[in-house]
Amino acid sequence: MTVTAATVKPVALALAIAAGVLVQCDRARAQSSDDTETALVAGGCFWCVEADFERVQGVEEVVSGFAGGDVDNPTYKQVTGGDTGHLEVAQIRYDPDEISYEQILDLFLRSIDPLDAGGQFCDRGESYATAIFAQTEAQRQAAEAAVAEAEQELGREIVTPVRGPAEFWPADAYHQDYYRSDERVLTRFGWIDKADAYKRYRDACGRDARVRELWGEDAPFVGG
Repeated sequence: MTVTAATVKPVALALAIAAGVLVQCDRARAQSSDDTETALVAGGCFWCVEADFERVQGVEEVVSGFAGGDVDNPTYKQVTGGDTGHLEVAQIRYDPDEISYEQILDLFLRSIDPLDAGGQFCDRGESYATAIFAQTEAQRQAAEAAVAEAEQELGREIVTPVRGPAEFWPADAYHQDYYRSDERVLTRFGWIDKADAYKRYRDACGRDARVRELWGEDAPFVGG
């Protein structure tokens, strides 16, 4: 399913999911990279943010990784161990002619629990905290406006901070496109595809249930 950006309103974007068709894209697109921009966000498990935004029309590529800490090129084990100060993040590369930075943030804030400062859903600890990393002054202003609008909609204080520029470190290949990989991994359910393991994890973690509880019909990536 494709989430379109015909309007900035999350309700319309959510409705577009039901009417859309899954866009199968060539993720290389190196020749168009000069025409794209990037957003850097932390929304808990980076597999989930990647899975959500790679079906948004206008998004060229999403890369899972880390940002915000003080260790160069950290490993997944280091970050989740809480030793580096990094958060799990997603670098979203998008075509600004199809979707704006503001629309990316509207979707992002309504795909997480921005009231939770201790992590996201079943994933607890600093590395799973939420944040928007504004890389420019224009992004900072847009991010603060998006947070204020989301606060008004919920009627509660949002704890997702707008942070300054941060270096992005891609996670290793094992974590990229986890949600759609047919590579087999050993889990408590036995040997299953990563895609199946991801779905079971997301369901068990309660991500979609909590997002639906908070945002209702404005939640763009979950059903009603």
